[in-house]
Amino acid sequence: MKNRLRILTKMRMIGVRQSRQSGGFSATRSGSYAMLGEQSPHPGSSLDPLLAGFFTIRESARLLRVSQQTIRGWLNGYSNTTVGPIVERDFMGTSTVSFLDLMEMRFIQLFRSAKVPMPTLRKAVEIARAKWDVRHPLAISNETYITDRRQIFAQVAKDDEDSATWNLVSGQHEMWDILQDSIAKDVVFDPEHYHPTRWKPKPEFDSVIVDPRINFGRPVIAVANVPTSAIVRQWEAERSCIRVAEWYGVSQDAVKTAIHFEWALAA
Repeated sequence: MKNRLRILTKMRMIGVRQSRQSGGFSATRSGSYAMLGEQSPHPGSSLDPLLAGFFTIRESARLLRVSQQTIRGWLNGYSNTTVGPIVERDFMGTSTVSFLDLMEMRFIQLFRSAKVPMPTLRKAVEIARAKWDVRHPLAISNETYITDRRQIFAQVAKDDEDSATWNLVSGQHEMWDILQDSIAKDVVFDPEHYHPTRWKPKPEFDSVIVDPRINFGRPVIAVANVPTSAIVRQWEAERSCIRVAEWYGVSQDAVKTAIHFEWALAA
């Protein structure tokens, strides 16, 4: 915990320095207050890591079930190539992943599973990011953005003669709708700013949530906001669901849910 807090302090200092150098981030591109549906206390407020989530690359890979190498490529680009990152990170200069970074990578993963090529994804993201002036264009859920996003992908696919993506957005309409439904599934979006604010990483464990405002975004049992990893560590020491439930003030079912959730992530 001390190490995590030291890194958070460093990130806050970086955020202040970036804000001063750029004259302050715009509300749409900084957005921890916007992400939480709250009014920024003043224009140009930098992203607060205490509110925006705090994930390592390893934790991100574990939650998204992709390799750490893939995560690093999306975040940092690829060495010995001219290919840069696809995600515009909230905390530049650190190895930290914010909740919005994590959600954008989740959406990238879904697009890749639909056979959308990375060059198409990169161009579409760059166009959308510039057009909407948002840092995470794939993470926004709103009817206007979703329609516009489809048009952007269609134009990029047409220009690049990407038949797979073109068929996805123009011919196989039901496939695009399924993809969009997958993006929104098990995610709560802020109704005003359209950013994701909460996620259920495994729908079969309905009571386990990831919320950047709770325990730095670590998966928790929602009824008590207790990290699933903490419950499992205590259970490994006690080997008693009853004692662990009493210790954290949760039900035995909650303890069992946390255990099986962590096991599922590790599988």
